[in-house]
Amino acid sequence: MPTKSKKIYVLDTSVILYNHHAIYSFQDNDVAIPITVLEELDHFKKGNETKNFEAREFIRIMDKLSEGSSLQNWIPIDRPGHGKFKVIMQKPANGLDAIKIFGENSPDHRILNTVIALSKSCSKHKIILVTKDINLRLKAKSLSLAAEDFQTGKITDLASLYTGKTLITGLSKEIIDHIYTHGYCSADDIGIRNPIPNHYFILKNSRTSVLVFYNSITQRIEQLEKQPAYRIWPKNAEQVFALHALTHPDIKLVTLQGVAGTGKTLLALAGALEQKRHYKQILLSRPVVPLSNKDIGFLPGDIASKLAPYMEPLWDNLKFIKSQFNEKDKEYKKLTEAVSQEKLKITPLAYIRGRSISNVFFIIDEAQNLTPHEVKTIITRAGENTKIIFTGDIYQIDTPYLDSQSNGLSYLIDKIKHHEIYAHIQLEKGERSNLANLANQLL
Repeated sequence: MPTKSKKIYVLDTSVILYNHHAIYSFQDNDVAIPITVLEELDHFKKGNETKNFEAREFIRIMDKLSEGSSLQNWIPIDRPGHGKFKVIMQKPANGLDAIKIFGENSPDHRILNTVIALSKSCSKHKIILVTKDINLRLKAKSLSLAAEDFQTGKITDLASLYTGKTLITGLSKEIIDHIYTHGYCSADDIGIRNPIPNHYFILKNSRTSVLVFYNSITQRIEQLEKQPAYRIWPKNAEQVFALHALTHPDIKLVTLQGVAGTGKTLLALAGALEQKRHYKQILLSRPVVPLSNKDIGFLPGDIASKLAPYMEPLWDNLKFIKSQFNEKDKEYKKLTEAVSQEKLKITPLAYIRGRSISNVFFIIDEAQNLTPHEVKTIITRAGENTKIIFTGDIYQIDTPYLDSQSNGLSYLIDKIKHHEIYAHIQLEKGERSNLANLANQLL
C-alpha cells in the first residue's frame, strides 16, 4: 500500500498514447493503471502510426517493470525518487456507478468506475484521474472525482511563447544611418544585452526603419534586404524574416507559426526551391488527420487515392509558385521535372517515419497536429546537410488529445529557442486576401 502522504494518479489511455513515458512523470507519487487501459492498448498496439508506437513502448515498459512481480501489487518505478504503480481491477459493488449514470458500458465509464473504487479502497489518499480527453475530465468532475490534464510537455504560459522578433522604436537617426551605410551595428547600439541567436528586429525612429537580425557567428546586428524566393516576394517584415531564416545556410531548424493566410507553407516551399541546388531532395509532408476523426479506410480507392485529399493543400502552393512562370520558362519545366523525378516530393508524414533523412530540405506542414514526441522523432532522423522546417497554427488543432499548449509545435518553439542553428518567426499579418483576413479577425 502506498504511503499516506502520496497522491495516486490514475492514467487514462489518452495519456499513454500521448507519451509512453508518462508513468515517470509523477515524481514520488504512485500511479494506477486501470485494467481497461490495458485492454484499449491491446487494440492500439498494431499499426505504423505514432499512437501504435506509443502503445507498444508502454506495454514493454510495463512488462519490464513487472518482471517477477504481480501487477496486483504496488511495484516500484525504476527511477530514483519515484513512487510505485499497479494495475487496478476493482469495480464499485454498490453506490456510485458511472456505467448506470451515463447509460453505457464504455471504456471511459469503466475507467471512471476504477477511480471510484480506488477512492473507496484508498480513502486516505487523494486520487486524481489524468486524461487528455476533455470530456472524460468533465464527466469525472460531474461525479465529484478529481481530474486533470497531463502536464508534461505542456506550455504553461502561452502568452509568453517566443515570437522570434522584436520591434524597437525611438532609435537615433545616426544608428539607423550607420546600419544602412555599413550593413551592421552592435547589439549595444540598439540597447540589447545577451541577444538571442537569429532573433529578428524592426528598428524604427520617427522617419525611417530598417530590418535586421542578430548573427551569432559574427556577433553583430546585420541588415536584411527584401529578397524574393522563386519569384515569391515577401509582403511584410515578418515574411522577410521568414525567407531569410529559410534560406540562411547556417540555420538548420526553422519554425513558422501563424494563422491561415500568413504565408507559412508558401514561403517554406519557395525558400526550399530557392535552395534546391544545395540539397538532394525537397520533401513536403504533413500528418494525416482524418476528417471528423474517421479512419481513412472509409474513403474510396487505393492508398494513394485515399491520401490525396490530405496532401492537396501542399500541391496548391506548388501550383501557385508554378503560376509565377510561363510554361515555356526553364524554371517551370524544372519544377515539373523535379516532381516527376521525385526531387520534390509531397508525401504523408507516416511514410517518412523510420527513415534517416540526409541532404534533404524537409518541410512539415500542420505541425501543430504532432505530439512533442513526434517532433523529437522527426528531428532525430536528420542526417548531414538536412534542414527541417515546421509550419503550423498552434490554435488550429485537429486531433482530439492536443491543444495549443500541449502540441509539438508549441513545445518545440518553447524548448529550442536561443539555439544558434534555430530560427523562429510568428507570422501575424494575413496576406491571402481581404476576405481571409476578415474571417481570421472576426469569426
